[in-house]
Amino acid sequence: MRSKRKAATAVAAALTLGATAAFAGGAGAVAQQGGGGFTDRGDIRQLPQPLKDRLAVLAGRPSTFPPMTAFSEAPSPSQLFQYYLLDTKNFQPNVFTTTIPGINDGVAPTATGPNHDLPTLGGLRVVVEPKPGLPTDPNDPGSFVDMFTDISGLFVINNESGWYEGWMIHDVTVPAVAAPRPDGHAAFGTVTAGDAAALAKIGDHHNRPGAVFTTDGKAPREPSASDHWPDRVSNLVPIQLSLGAYNATQQSDIHSYWELNQYTNWVPPTYELPFTGGIPGTFEKGKIGALSSIVPGSGPAGVKNKPQVDGDNPNIPRDPDRLLNTSPDDPDRPMPNNDDHKEKRLRFIPSGLGNEVMLDVYLRPASFEPYQHDLTQRIFDAYAAEVARVDGNHDGIVDAVEADLEGTSDGGQSNDRLFLPATAYNRVAVTREINDGLLSPRFAPSQRAWVLSGDIARVSPSSPASIPQDGDNR
Repeated sequence: MRSKRKAATAVAAALTLGATAAFAGGAGAVAQQGGGGFTDRGDIRQLPQPLKDRLAVLAGRPSTFPPMTAFSEAPSPSQLFQYYLLDTKNFQPNVFTTTIPGINDGVAPTATGPNHDLPTLGGLRVVVEPKPGLPTDPNDPGSFVDMFTDISGLFVINNESGWYEGWMIHDVTVPAVAAPRPDGHAAFGTVTAGDAAALAKIGDHHNRPGAVFTTDGKAPREPSASDHWPDRVSNLVPIQLSLGAYNATQQSDIHSYWELNQYTNWVPPTYELPFTGGIPGTFEKGKIGALSSIVPGSGPAGVKNKPQVDGDNPNIPRDPDRLLNTSPDDPDRPMPNNDDHKEKRLRFIPSGLGNEVMLDVYLRPASFEPYQHDLTQRIFDAYAAEVARVDGNHDGIVDAVEADLEGTSDGGQSNDRLFLPATAYNRVAVTREINDGLLSPRFAPSQRAWVLSGDIARVSPSSPASIPQDGDNR
């Protein structure tokens, strides 16, 4: 399917090489080719210079569309408060991004390398919508956040329902020490004194409250090009939130819009992790795909539901987007809010609850199953235990009503705690996915299927980053 690339005509090659010369020098070269008009666009003009430069490079390349126009969804402009610049440099090269002798040499690359091997680059803009009556602080999980992803240099995926998927990543941090619950288990979002003492003894004593947690107690190591699976890898524990699925257009460019709010800030069930292949040894033990979350429930140590009750009913198809409240004051949605009609068969859980599961698994060696050292079983048990604290009807599923941001759970605690704010996601990655039936990233929690990644760049004060309103003011 890729063989036609080498049969490109001389004219097409000349055009591509001409374009390459135009943007090889970066944003300055783009401006000379007309990029200045793009950077003067209302949603681009006031962006931080590194982000503006990256988007100008993307706009100057051969593309089906320029970087997306960001429309306001409120009377005043959306505010850029963070962004991510994406490339292929900071993770172990893989068969999707490079030629590895003895594995994929002699075949065309499947992800990167278009336009005579121009670097694959991307930019992700993160803005808050200043909607009347809603929080405008991006640290508040109740705020409505828009995400605009633009990528140049990823080939179209053709087979097995393949797709690319973006992921916001929060690296688990060591929380504060607090008194335990009556049963001795750490309170939500904390560790006990016993947990903290045990963590501080690991490795170089790095794991103290406020630090990014590391599995070996040494300084944090993000994924890097020098990694070697499985003996030299990152020592972080990621929580990964999907930014949605996408494919490339004819010019190998990608444009994706996604919304982060209380209805989308949900992460894959952590009990899938032992079955993705991203924990060393699980592939060799034949665990790939050995468990599926297609029928929602709280996993092997929790509630198991019947497919006839909680499976994807062809008469009432499952719709995980059927969560948004309607309002009697909204002329576009005059129906009153109906909790009974919201989708209850959800497979994922709120991001803050996913973080709580990982605290049990990795950061609570004294207060959670102190004598249970098997990682897989700890994941199963922690998932079932934390879901049960929020699951009001005991069906093993956390639904949008039980986790409503305005509600409470587990003895009257605010449900705000169940959601990580946008500002907590310090990294982003893009993966090359294939239809395996799991919600988790391919080979999670490793970076073995990554094709792009980037770290957070915070913007303070925020920058206006949109042009006047469009018609989608949900």
